[in-house]
Amino acid sequence: MYSLFIKRFVDFTASLLGLIVLSPIFLLVTIGLFFANQGKPFFFQLRPGKKGTIFKIIKFKTMNDKKDSTGNLLSDAHRLTKIGSFVRKTSLDEIPQLINVIKGDMSLIGPRPLLVQYLDLYSDFQNRRHEVKPGITGWAQVNGRNAISWDKKFELDVWYVDHISFVLDVKIILKTVQKVVKSEGINAADAATIEPFNGK
Repeated sequence: MYSLFIKRFVDFTASLLGLIVLSPIFLLVTIGLFFANQGKPFFFQLRPGKKGTIFKIIKFKTMNDKKDSTGNLLSDAHRLTKIGSFVRKTSLDEIPQLINVIKGDMSLIGPRPLLVQYLDLYSDFQNRRHEVKPGITGWAQVNGRNAISWDKKFELDVWYVDHISFVLDVKIILKTVQKVVKSEGINAADAATIEPFNGK
C-alpha cells in the first residue's frame, strides 16, 4: 500500500512544499552558479529510472567546462568551482531534483540514479535497484554515499528495495539531515567524485 500509493503522494506534496520553502536559496545558488559557470547554472543528464526508463535529471552545475590544451575536459577536481564545492558539500546541488520528483521521474527516497552507460554492466542482482523509482537520497547515501565501494552500494540499494516502508523512509530522511550537517561521505577518498563503475 505504502509503496504503491502513499509514497507518491508524500513525494509530490513534500517536494512541492520544499521547492516553495527553498525558493530563496534556489534563486541565490542559481545566480551564483550562473556567473561561476559562464551562464550555465544547471546540469542536465540522462539517467535510468524505474524499470530502466530513461529520464533527464536536473542538478545544480558544480563543475565548469574548462579543457586542457588538447581540448579534453580537465579532471573533476580541477573543474570544481569554489561555489560549486560549497554547493556540493552542503548538498544544495540536489535541490533541483525536487522538480524530477514532482514530475514523477524520481522519489525523495530510493537508490540514486546512476549513468545510462552502466545499464549493460549490471548483474541481475545489481539491476534490481531499478525495481523502484530512484531517489534524491537513499539507504546507500546514509550509509557511506561516495565513500563506499560499488559492491556495497548495490547491496544497500537492493536491501532498500526489499525493505521499503514508511518507517524506513523517515529514518533515511533523518539520517540524511545528519549526514548533510556533518558533510560525511560526499567524496571518495582523494577524489572529487566516485570512481566510474566498470562492471567488476
